[in-house]
Amino acid sequence: MNPEKIVIQGPYFQDLLKQPQAIKDTLAGLEADSGLPILSQRLSRKDYDRVLLTGMGSSFHALHPLSLRLVEQGFTPLMLETSELNYYYSPLLNPRTLIVAVSQSGESIEMVRLLELNQRKSPVIAVTNTPNSTLARHSDATVLTCAGAESTVSCKTYVAALTGLIWLGEFLGQSDLSRSRQEMEKAAFLSGEYLGNWNGHAGDLINLLQGIRNVFLVGRGSSLAATGTGGLIVKESTHLHAEGMSTAAFRHGPMEMLDSRTFVLVFAGEPATKDLNRRLWEDIRSASGVAGWVGPDATQKAFRLPETSSIVRPLLEILPVQMMTLALAALAGREAGRFERAQKITTTE
Repeated sequence: MNPEKIVIQGPYFQDLLKQPQAIKDTLAGLEADSGLPILSQRLSRKDYDRVLLTGMGSSFHALHPLSLRLVEQGFTPLMLETSELNYYYSPLLNPRTLIVAVSQSGESIEMVRLLELNQRKSPVIAVTNTPNSTLARHSDATVLTCAGAESTVSCKTYVAALTGLIWLGEFLGQSDLSRSRQEMEKAAFLSGEYLGNWNGHAGDLINLLQGIRNVFLVGRGSSLAATGTGGLIVKESTHLHAEGMSTAAFRHGPMEMLDSRTFVLVFAGEPATKDLNRRLWEDIRSASGVAGWVGPDATQKAFRLPETSSIVRPLLEILPVQMMTLALAALAGREAGRFERAQKITTTE
């Protein structure tokens, strides 16, 4: 690590290191409460026309893997930001719609207004870190995450929400929950191993990212959880411009921004689209752009992830982005994740 660039170990940094335990604690607390089996049976009987997946910020992006899993299981999911749902899609709130609502606090203004609009018309499955929140109290079933209190930028609560959503997808699809638990337990162990070398990862990235002023994170499929959340947390943690998008969308305009100050992180993702993602990575490098490749075959250690099943890959894909936030903040001489204008619970739309 550049000795002049120091990672300031504030509350966000401490929360990053607690992520493996948040996954384990969430897994230990997961159970099918009295509401979930009934909703699952009704979903299997096609009593619902759609499963509406909603949240804001990282809570919204965390829904991408569940959406894909539901499609694989023959259901019809629809992802909508809660604010857009409230103002433009409220006619979908009816007994034929099953809602999965994700909110760490369960008290964000958008989620509270959704519950007021819904008036129990649509059954709600809450995924929240706060058991006595407005969301939990007004839901038909609750998947409770156990990340504990979080200081600023979502990290523990994000991986805990992903854990709960992976479990929920397997439960609703009546899959083998014991196998899924084992895979998530392995992911918690692997994330602990990765984070154990945070100093080396951050140091390598400090050298790689010097002079960078724009960051893009791109991927496909379930990797959209990491790209969307990654773009958000880079902005929040470092005050640097960042965007998350699909690999294909990057070719529709942002390619023109390529220069020595723009860094593009490309996620390998699923085998079905890995070659397409790699082609973009190669094209960026051919255009003298600066790009990183996230996957088991990455050359940069900070971007190299172990082989895992597609179900739990999203739990690990966010880790390299988090290391980037430490490096970019150190390069700017600031503490990663320290809020100056934002607040943990959004109370104004």
